[in-house]
Amino acid sequence: MRAVWSHLSTISSCKLSPKIIRISAARSLTTNRYLSPMISAEDPELRDFLGFLESLKNYEKSGVPKGAGTDSGEGFDLGRMKRLMLRLNNPHFKYKVVHVAGTKGKGSTSAFLSSILRAGGYSVGCYSSPHILSIKERISCNGDPVSASTLNGLFYSIKPILDQSIQEENGSLSHFEILTGIAFSLFEKENVDIAVIEAGLGGARDATNVIESSNLAASVITTIGEEHMAALGGSLETIAEAKSGIIKHGRPVVLGGPFLPHIEGILRSKAASMSSSVMLSSSIGSSSSIKGIINKDGIGLCQSCDIVIQNEKDDKLIVELGDVNLRMLGHHQLQNAVTATCVALCLRDQGWGRVTDEAIRIGLENTRLLGRSQFLTPKEAEALQLPGATVLLDGAHTKESARALKEMIKKDFSEKRLVFVVAMASDKDHDSFAKELLSGLKPEAVVLTEADIGGSKVRSTACSVLKESWMIAADELGLGFMEASENETVFGSLKLAHKILTDDTTGDSGMVVVTGSLHVVSSVLASLQH
Repeated sequence: MRAVWSHLSTISSCKLSPKIIRISAARSLTTNRYLSPMISAEDPELRDFLGFLESLKNYEKSGVPKGAGTDSGEGFDLGRMKRLMLRLNNPHFKYKVVHVAGTKGKGSTSAFLSSILRAGGYSVGCYSSPHILSIKERISCNGDPVSASTLNGLFYSIKPILDQSIQEENGSLSHFEILTGIAFSLFEKENVDIAVIEAGLGGARDATNVIESSNLAASVITTIGEEHMAALGGSLETIAEAKSGIIKHGRPVVLGGPFLPHIEGILRSKAASMSSSVMLSSSIGSSSSIKGIINKDGIGLCQSCDIVIQNEKDDKLIVELGDVNLRMLGHHQLQNAVTATCVALCLRDQGWGRVTDEAIRIGLENTRLLGRSQFLTPKEAEALQLPGATVLLDGAHTKESARALKEMIKKDFSEKRLVFVVAMASDKDHDSFAKELLSGLKPEAVVLTEADIGGSKVRSTACSVLKESWMIAADELGLGFMEASENETVFGSLKLAHKILTDDTTGDSGMVVVTGSLHVVSSVLASLQH
């Protein structure tokens, strides 16, 4: 394999064979123009609230300790979260809850389900993480992020309780625990009918796992993968055990999947021990399919799908929805939509009668999440000085999500020339991520950059580390590589990617794919606000 060093000014003159990949290392620096999105996108009105949170231990910034998510002596102390909720008068017992865990897909599944319930006319709270532009995104009511005034009002009203709790717990309450308590309290204040709660890490020892069977409508486990391996016990089996901790006695469980047989067995065994019924959406929704990609006026690219749910035992048809236009693309998003549909049907069986077939259709079609299979509009690309560019933002950051991204591109955009812009957190599997994408796609270049993680550089991976992973992956796959000169920002990386694609006589502008972390996606979207 041959390494060729070049300067940015000469990159356009380099003609590469289809099996040579340029790997360019670029550093992302926080500048006055492109501030950290964790800071710049927030309302000045929230300065006190954000300052309060920043004084607490934040594992999104520092990384999660080994074993923290396991139901063991090394795990987080769920007792302090229960004591916090008791001091807040247990607001989470005042409404029904759907609790969602999983390695991948829990955010999209939660968004689909929340949208379905809203379409049925219910008042719905949704708690999720991480956020893209503003912390307000994590706590939403009826589809809208909590307003700064509402969040501030609640914060100031319960701050004495929070201060007392932090003091009595010897300062051990974390950023996520306090924010979770605030979310549960806000949903009580807003008098929601139901809240969709996404677990942060694992399930058994996650701060959200203070929900009890008395107010749990259903548990959902979307997928089991290798992310946060050390924090969740070191194996797929321990990860499955940790996530199964959200299953409660006598309450139904919806499994996404598909799962490895022995992993599914662990989840089913836990459900059986809790006398909980199980619905496997990847099995009963296996007849669901993607029919094609359409460009819908006023919305953009959608995938037209048939969603068919059949009884697991006798294949009796439960629901059949034809030509559902999902705004989030890829087979993995179809599976998330099917999982959310199964949860909606489960709720309908419990008496949530307004969850009609039409509400399911409307809810699925209205769902959209920033940074998940998101294409920038031509106007947005122009604003980033990328005229005519096709830019795909996808926060994939694991081997499994890389595979989902790869399969979506292969199926729907196989003729597009590609350049990747990649930044990743330090605790991700960089080697597997790179190899997964390169094993099925042949980008013309990979531009590596850095992005703040949780508003800090502590967990950001150096370009040199990422470069080594991509060079090794390219070498193992026989693709070769070329290195180019460094840039200073994510914005500069986008311009370099666009230049590589446009310095060609074919007239095809190709597609820039920004991936590796929701935080690099956040950097791109934050730059649009400036």
